[in-house]
Amino acid sequence: MRIAIHQPQFLPWLGYLDKIDRADLFVILDNVQFKKNEWQNRNRIRTAQGWQWLTVPVLHRLGQRLNEVLINQASDWPNKHLHALEMHYSRAAHRDRFLEGLRPIYQRPWRGLTALNLAVLEWLLDSFGIKTPLRLASDMVLREEPTDRLIDICRTVGATHYLAGAGAPGYMDVPRFEASGLVLEIQDFRHPTYVQCYEPFVPGMAAIDLLFTCGDDALRLLRCARQQSREA
Repeated sequence: MRIAIHQPQFLPWLGYLDKIDRADLFVILDNVQFKKNEWQNRNRIRTAQGWQWLTVPVLHRLGQRLNEVLINQASDWPNKHLHALEMHYSRAAHRDRFLEGLRPIYQRPWRGLTALNLAVLEWLLDSFGIKTPLRLASDMVLREEPTDRLIDICRTVGATHYLAGAGAPGYMDVPRFEASGLVLEIQDFRHPTYVQCYEPFVPGMAAIDLLFTCGDDALRLLRCARQQSREA
């Protein structure tokens, strides 16, 4: 069984969904340290000027774990996000259909960041048609050292293969991981090119960019790019 493991991200990009789609199980690493100014509480959407951040304001302290981070309730971030999506994707053929499903998530009174990210991810996977099941790392008994943690997750769920991103050598001891008997695979993600609301094409946007513009064709485009990468 092949698994992928990653911290929960807000409105993740296509590379994140590609990794989930290629795995038999996706483990959400919600019990590691929150990193400020990364992707755990923000992502980018396409605009006529290029792109802009959609950020969830949080209350956190140094060293706090992701599943302990609280959302700043004093900010009106949900309405700001919805207004930005309505405005910048006014030309997107499938915006209204998918925004109808996303809007109730924004309207719920979220307290914790991880709970919000998980709800958004589940909605995204359902919208794309990705069926990979999810599990939380916080439900497992794991060692703290990064490589040991990955080995423990794989053994807990019965995985034989671990699908990692290109940066794997920077956060894990690859020889020790492979010596445990597990197979390490590196994701060979190639970003699909499609017609965005504005030109020129800008890669790396939140996955809703593809969903709003291409609708039910989104998953096919994501998988076609992967196939092209294998054939290159």
